[in-house]
Amino acid sequence: MSALISIVIPTYQRPVLLKRCLEALMRQDFDHDHFEVVVVDDGADAETRRVVEEMARNSAVCLTYLRQPERRGPAAARNRGWRASTGPIIAFTDDDCIPDENWLKAALVAFQQGANVVSGHVRVPIHTPPTDQERIVAMLEEAEFVTANCFCRRSVLEQVGGLDERFDIAWREDSDLQFRLLETGISITKNRDAVIVHPCRKAPWWACLKDERKNAYDALLYKQHPKLFRERIPKYRRLVLLYYLFVLSFLAGTGLWLAGNLLPATVALVIWGVLLLVLTGRRLRGTAWSFSQFGQTVLTSAVTPFLSVYWRLFGAIKYRALYW
Repeated sequence: MSALISIVIPTYQRPVLLKRCLEALMRQDFDHDHFEVVVVDDGADAETRRVVEEMARNSAVCLTYLRQPERRGPAAARNRGWRASTGPIIAFTDDDCIPDENWLKAALVAFQQGANVVSGHVRVPIHTPPTDQERIVAMLEEAEFVTANCFCRRSVLEQVGGLDERFDIAWREDSDLQFRLLETGISITKNRDAVIVHPCRKAPWWACLKDERKNAYDALLYKQHPKLFRERIPKYRRLVLLYYLFVLSFLAGTGLWLAGNLLPATVALVIWGVLLLVLTGRRLRGTAWSFSQFGQTVLTSAVTPFLSVYWRLFGAIKYRALYW
């Protein structure tokens, strides 16, 4: 019997998390003959392949493993997955997510009522009070549309051409798809009963610095959809302005100090110090932290503005799009 829903999961060297996700899919309260799972490995990982093939042998669900010839990012992996699948409805989720047992059933109801695209609900379990990292991840709960939990008719994906593979990391590729759907006149149905649980993964304290490279892709998204970018993407204009002032005050203070202009240099560096306190306090406010985490937050708060400004300018130059 052909699949009614094809679930596409991109993965990159996270076999333990992928197995947890697949086990949740095997528990779906949905006829196992009516859905298939396509795992697209973006990392050519032997353990990932073993996990998928072992589960395929022991499950009634059609489970397919595809390996990318080279790492190209989740957008390209999703495109390969949905194009290789057979179902008229495509479901997207991530390898670190845990679908609720009624996930597919809840989404199907919306399609039976005429939906073309369904955006489910992402639930993020966090501690009280949360850590800084947990608070950031928890923003997924309020996201309008994310590829961690969405469904599209195959005909709709064919109409808009799938995901834009220029977004070659996990950032803004889902917003780009959302905006192209809206610009094409395709409505997105919100269904909070189609639930995915997205636990916070442990990450090294400096991981937030690496994430700043994502800012370059904001320029690409803005260039493609300037109107919707301004309307739908959280602007953080005040934070971005603080970053620019932070960098400028530090550079001005350092330059003036080296030039021997001590008074204006001191003023500029005092401004820089105040901004550092503001940025650090902004991240720690309402969160759980220890003394070591306080020190790490101060350090990353001092470095983040430089990386953020660099990647924003890098993206603006690369994609020829001025924005902030």
